[in-house]
Amino acid sequence: MSEAPVPPRVHVVGTGLIGTSLGLALTRAGGSVTLEDISTTNAALARDLGAGETTSPLGGTQAAEQPELVVVATPPDSTAACVASALERFPDAVVTDVASVKVAVIDVLRERGADLTRFCGSHPMAGRERSGAVAGRHDLFHGRAWVLTPTSETSPAAVELVRTVATSAGAAIVTLDPADHDAAVASVSHVPQLVASLVAARLEHLADSSVALAGQGLRDVTRIAASDPHLWTQILSGNAHAVRDVLASLASDLDGVIRALDALGSDADAPGARGTLARAIAAGNAGHARIPGKHGAAPTAYTTVRVLIPDEPGQLGRLFADVGEIGTNIEEFHLDHGLGQAFGLAEVDVVPGAAASLSEGLEQRGWRLHG
Repeated sequence: MSEAPVPPRVHVVGTGLIGTSLGLALTRAGGSVTLEDISTTNAALARDLGAGETTSPLGGTQAAEQPELVVVATPPDSTAACVASALERFPDAVVTDVASVKVAVIDVLRERGADLTRFCGSHPMAGRERSGAVAGRHDLFHGRAWVLTPTSETSPAAVELVRTVATSAGAAIVTLDPADHDAAVASVSHVPQLVASLVAARLEHLADSSVALAGQGLRDVTRIAASDPHLWTQILSGNAHAVRDVLASLASDLDGVIRALDALGSDADAPGARGTLARAIAAGNAGHARIPGKHGAAPTAYTTVRVLIPDEPGQLGRLFADVGEIGTNIEEFHLDHGLGQAFGLAEVDVVPGAAASLSEGLEQRGWRLHG
């Protein structure tokens, strides 16, 4: 791997998950980081975790040297105001934000007459189910996309400074127009969150005996449904137009499926109904095939080797050790637990050419394969 650039002096406003993780990443890379938060407790916790040095709440940094870059990592509904404040408080610094919505921030800055030559919006496509400084990780951004969203007014030097910081944190850089960014995240992030939440909501009043039948498919679809309602209300409100457009298209497709099911409910041989259902599933296949593979490479079709694994301490470690001894690289891994059974079903995804030797090697080592 090429050596990462030395980060510039950075001041982080907001010490939640993203702000703390960035501070951890930059200090680990040898950078100088100062921290600020409206909550002195949050800032002190991020400092104690090693994310940087604290400054006075809502005040200018007291560091000997002023920052070259200010990163605003506050909640979405306060991002625009904090960016405008940072541009005024640090007149020699470039300012970026890490909010997941960009156009709304820029609109506010233009209304306030802010100096957009020193502002380059950005959005690290990274996160966790947990929030707050204590959830921060120095490697949160490793290999993740970090989108830069400069405006026509943004200076090239400002763009390059934000690029350097994101690269120092281990991210892969993507540059998009702010409006294009908001449209993109509506499809790949915001609508999936809503859909996961809506599907999970169907379970709230379902009988316990029915919920007990849940398998890996339901867990996959609803994994992100445990997200923070307060945070996501802010995100969705800030990107309302783009999210609405994607949902309207989704609703149209869903209406077509409902009409097809209504027709089949009345007439088991309703003309065209099965075709509608088949096209819906096939369109999903086509869309899924476009999701990037490992490290952002083109999608790869893997072969799944299914292994029955006892629900006992050490068994998963033994499986991984045996796979490594066989010499097979695991591309993806899923673990599902059988209903009322003392075992799980491990799904080991490997490149097709490795499946036969892996299966043979595991059986030789006493593992039971399934399917």
